[in-house]
Amino acid sequence: MNQKTTLTIDELQDRVETVFRNAGLNAIQSGSVARVIVAAERDACKSHGIYRIEGTLRTIKAGKVKPDAVPELAAPSNSAIAKVDAKGGFSNPAAELGVPALAERARSLGLAALVINDCTHFSALWPDVEALTEQGLAALVMCPSYSAVAPAGGKMPLLGTNPFAFGWPREGQPPYVFDFATSVAARGEIELHRRAGKPLPDGWAIGPDGDPTTEPEAALAGAMLPFGGHKGSAIGTMIELLAGIMIGDLTSREALDQLGTTTLAPAHGELIIAFSPEAFAAGRAGNPFARAEFLFEAIASQGARLPSQRRFAARAASEAAGIILTAQEMQQLERLGALGLDAVD
Repeated sequence: MNQKTTLTIDELQDRVETVFRNAGLNAIQSGSVARVIVAAERDACKSHGIYRIEGTLRTIKAGKVKPDAVPELAAPSNSAIAKVDAKGGFSNPAAELGVPALAERARSLGLAALVINDCTHFSALWPDVEALTEQGLAALVMCPSYSAVAPAGGKMPLLGTNPFAFGWPREGQPPYVFDFATSVAARGEIELHRRAGKPLPDGWAIGPDGDPTTEPEAALAGAMLPFGGHKGSAIGTMIELLAGIMIGDLTSREALDQLGTTTLAPAHGELIIAFSPEAFAAGRAGNPFARAEFLFEAIASQGARLPSQRRFAARAASEAAGIILTAQEMQQLERLGALGLDAVD
């Protein structure tokens, strides 16, 4: 019962991609969606790994995402803004299509943005960030979700978990990356607590009656809370404005109204902004990358941990020795691969 299986990254990619191909996704959608799920397992981010497959299949089966979507890029040469129409597909293939054009503009202009419209989003944002730090660029990524978070002082869900990620490139070592929800915890973390039969920490959520709760079921029926009270609430609202209203896409409230449930992946947009540190620092003394290293060293010298260090350590272990899955996780993969959409309600 405690048996575990070790798979290489490529082996797990093949298995997850097969699940999505059997569920009707085309090669563009299935390959990209599988890559972000496998990346999460590789980095020991269980809340965004194979746990997400079932919900993704439900979203496909409910007809809320187009399995054969082929995203389209519009990148006029005279603009710092590139746009990808995801055509109702997942955000991940849209980002993979648009990032090269975004990086080219950021290197040329110093600053550029990628707007992704009409996409379904279910995954972490750090893969999009790291696609740019790999090219020597700093990046900000953000998107709304569906209404699941009460604003500070409120008692009803209005804002999304509204993830926000940032990355800074580093030579010869992993980038400085953070990626977090503007709620106290990601919704997936609450679901994992529910499945494990564990109570939530205090301060994560309120129940349907607006009172604080540590019960996952009550939290999922009520609302999550923003991190840092009014500060997280303000940042969550900023993301609604920039990555929803400003790019002409849905806010979290509108996404929930369109979806009709919080059990499926929401459709909305995504905003990615890339910066060239060299372009911004041009004409000033000092190399921006070398100066950043002094800052990181000063943080580490106090015994503090840089964000994502544990994730990068898990990545190195997975790359060296493979990804370890439990017997239950392997059974889940085999069942989903064999049954496809018939595996979910």
